[in-house]
Amino acid sequence: MKATTNIQSRVTAEKSVFQVKGLRWYIIALIGLATIINYIDRGAINFMWPYIYKDFGIADADSKNALALITTFFMIAYAIGQTVTGKMMDAIGTRLGMVVSIIGWSISIALHALAKSILSFNIFRFLLGISEAGNWPGATKSNAEWFPPKERAIAQGIFGAGASLGSVVAAPVIAALFLAVGWKVTFVVIALLGFLWIIPWLIINKSTPDKHPWITKEEQQYITHGEANDQAAVAPAVYTWKQLLRFRNTWGIISSRFFIDPVWWLFVTWLPTFLKEQYQFDMKQIGAFAWVPYLFAAIGGLAGGFYSSLQIKKGIAAPKARRKAITIGSVIMLLSLTAIAFYLDHLKEEANIAIALISATLFGFQFLINNIQTLPGDYFHGKNVGTVAGMGGTAAVMGTLITTWIVPVITKTSYTSFFIMGALMVPLAWICITFINKKSNTTH
Repeated sequence: MKATTNIQSRVTAEKSVFQVKGLRWYIIALIGLATIINYIDRGAINFMWPYIYKDFGIADADSKNALALITTFFMIAYAIGQTVTGKMMDAIGTRLGMVVSIIGWSISIALHALAKSILSFNIFRFLLGISEAGNWPGATKSNAEWFPPKERAIAQGIFGAGASLGSVVAAPVIAALFLAVGWKVTFVVIALLGFLWIIPWLIINKSTPDKHPWITKEEQQYITHGEANDQAAVAPAVYTWKQLLRFRNTWGIISSRFFIDPVWWLFVTWLPTFLKEQYQFDMKQIGAFAWVPYLFAAIGGLAGGFYSSLQIKKGIAAPKARRKAITIGSVIMLLSLTAIAFYLDHLKEEANIAIALISATLFGFQFLINNIQTLPGDYFHGKNVGTVAGMGGTAAVMGTLITTWIVPVITKTSYTSFFIMGALMVPLAWICITFINKKSNTTH
């Protein structure tokens, strides 16, 4: 008995000695890295497609419709995956949930190398969409666990910057790999990144903040301060999907993402094709220039997070601070998209100006989207956060599916309508957040 007590004492002493200051920042850094990998994997097909579609016997006139079909299979699976994996994250936790997701999408992207036809591409894209979807509700739930409300938008900004940096890295990396080893080996190489990520994730993210052996008492108290008393007094209820749809907050999140997320996907899916068709860019030029808008998007994500967090530190309620940031981002997007829509015909020889306006658009998008994605953690507690985040992600995909099939129709002769469509969706998303959520600041 005495020996057992001594062993337990030594273990306790070791735990107390080995502590990591700012552990939450290591967690969000790993989530940001997972998001970079996520976007490298999903974006590979969009960067290479304008140059490989002939390998599958597809004519020039049908290339955009074929890409729209491939994207549709991905997005349908992504819509299903957002809601399903949101529930999974709430059920098994973000530590294991993220592992399940990243293993799934790494295997799926590797299988792309075996594609022999559009049908096989569609099957592999469907598998990729289901598994990649888990990154978003997983990150939102993890941020709600590891960060107090005043820092969640910053954490979401770091996570969102990962999405942008993934596209920044993807453009030159995919171009270099494609030119060096071809499209099949490219898919295999990028698949390895996900498996490597699992190692530090399982080592560092041992548990939630209340149980993690490496967390300092100061950080533990800082994270839980302001919420512990509320949750101790009333344990948060766990709602079904149907029950969650009774809340205005849920509808504000769902409807805003239905309208705003497709604008991001317009560029994620079609930017390489736009640059090739509008400015006759080859693969080297796309690798050299297509990353620029996503760099500004990463900056926008961080800026939006810092802005709303600063507002909260000044005493403004978190939902109101988020809405202010969303308004600023909406204005930037609307002005940029309107400018490029009206002047695109005059920019046929000015690719730099077009890229600059697209950069401003994506800066504004990331400035606002991280604040929208933070709202589930502001409005809901416990096992409802991942579920609501997943529902919002599903709505985002539904809106994106519609625009994906509109693009090949409206861009047959010009891309002007492409940018007008994006501009129209911005105020619709702003209205959803401003008027649905404005009178509903309660948490559930």
